[in-house]
Amino acid sequence: MREGIEAIVFRTVGDQVSLWEAVLPAELLKLPDELARIDALLDDPVFFAPFVPFFDPRIGRPSTPMETYLRLMFLKFRYRLGYESLCREVSDSITWRRFCRIPLDGSVPHPTTLMKLTTRCGPAAVEGLNEALLAKAAEAKLLRTSRVRADTTVVPANVCYPTDSGLLAKAMRRIAATGRRVQAAGGAVRTRVRDRSRAAGKRAHAVASKLRSRGALGRDEATAAVLASTGELAQLAEIAVRDAQRLLTNGRRAIRRAQARAAELRARGEHDAVAGRRRGRLVRAVNDLAKLVAVTHQIAAQTRQRLAGTTPDGATRRVSLHDGDARPIAKGRLGKPIEFGHQAQVADNDDGIVLDHTVEVGNPADAPQLAPAVARVKKRTGRAPGTVTADRGYGEKRVDDALHDLGVRTVVIPRKGKPGPARQAEEHRRVFRRTIKWRTGVRRPHQHPQAWLRLGPHPHRRHPRRPNLDRARRPDPQPGQDQCPRRVIHSAEATFTRHTGHHPTPALSTGAGFSGRSS
Repeated sequence: MREGIEAIVFRTVGDQVSLWEAVLPAELLKLPDELARIDALLDDPVFFAPFVPFFDPRIGRPSTPMETYLRLMFLKFRYRLGYESLCREVSDSITWRRFCRIPLDGSVPHPTTLMKLTTRCGPAAVEGLNEALLAKAAEAKLLRTSRVRADTTVVPANVCYPTDSGLLAKAMRRIAATGRRVQAAGGAVRTRVRDRSRAAGKRAHAVASKLRSRGALGRDEATAAVLASTGELAQLAEIAVRDAQRLLTNGRRAIRRAQARAAELRARGEHDAVAGRRRGRLVRAVNDLAKLVAVTHQIAAQTRQRLAGTTPDGATRRVSLHDGDARPIAKGRLGKPIEFGHQAQVADNDDGIVLDHTVEVGNPADAPQLAPAVARVKKRTGRAPGTVTADRGYGEKRVDDALHDLGVRTVVIPRKGKPGPARQAEEHRRVFRRTIKWRTGVRRPHQHPQAWLRLGPHPHRRHPRRPNLDRARRPDPQPGQDQCPRRVIHSAEATFTRHTGHHPTPALSTGAGFSGRSS
């Protein structure tokens, strides 16, 4: 019985083919080549396993079939569509409905349903899917490891550019809003909490106005005014934190009283659903306020440290109220000397297939991450890479020794600092320089089999200053799926006029009853 319930709650496959699809011509049921290959690949049940831990086997409504969700997510990222655009395009195309296993008389999942599924499963399911895909590729001997290159980049966090004044003003606004939530849920209703968001906004606007008027004021005078306004914001934040701590104490006392009343009701065999929901809202609001107080205290402390003339440590600096793991990272890029987010390391092969990736908190050193990544690649593929290359940030002798111990024959990594004569001779060898060029992508399309992924062999998009290189281009659209309807209509008008000598009917020229999508 339990297996039957689990099959109903967590669905991996959709409904059977309807009668309408059974009578369609074979030409409409045939998928394009790319979608047919992806469809055959995703039929493996191994891709359903990463989603099992996120669904209760007995409680809840029947889920969206995982085969449908996987195919919808493929179309979303393949054609760079939003959730609403994705659902609209799938519902309007027979080909995409067939690919996503959605019957013609069935409804496409709502965009919010897809958003909730993505939020629930999160990165853990994506990691499981990647592992399953790499395992299938390795089993089919499709992963080449003759050459592997590694590099680090920044995964930007979803935050605006952080400033001390901006973070403090937002923190005080959120403290006031969360305090109102606590009191609305029945906690600390007699505790007086002052809303200082208006005063914080005035100080933040004063900082912005002083920065804009640097031309009229002297540089030293403007800097002193900005520091004074920032100091006032830090003082207001510290006062708001003290008020919020008093509200927290009384709110926790209210939670204990509510839990005691709930225990008395349970002892008498009674249940108050309204009081339970109110207690849940109070607990969530108090927990949110406690986290916000700790974050605001940290931001105020690092603001005081900056006002004292000391730069806060980047490894522990807080740059966001909601993303506690985001850190300032300096990669030296033009236009973006400092980025805010997480450091990611990516290792790929000749075909551009990502063999390993990790996301770290902050900006750790590059060198210690390479050997573990190569070890994971060796474990996935069953063999050590023949050549491993990376940039100078990995250039240490211990890194070379660790890679050789893992079975790597050739390590092509420029050393840090000024190398000796022997090392200079090694780095000037033709094989070494050719591998470095491959790592940096300095190849022409006919020399590198996967150069079109970066350069795009498009004959009509030549680089203005370097005609031998091609501009990057987006992935090719599926035949008939991603065309502009207006462009298709104009093409149809031209064909109609050329063959008949007459202009098409107004219905065709306006696009009524005409779809530019091959269904």
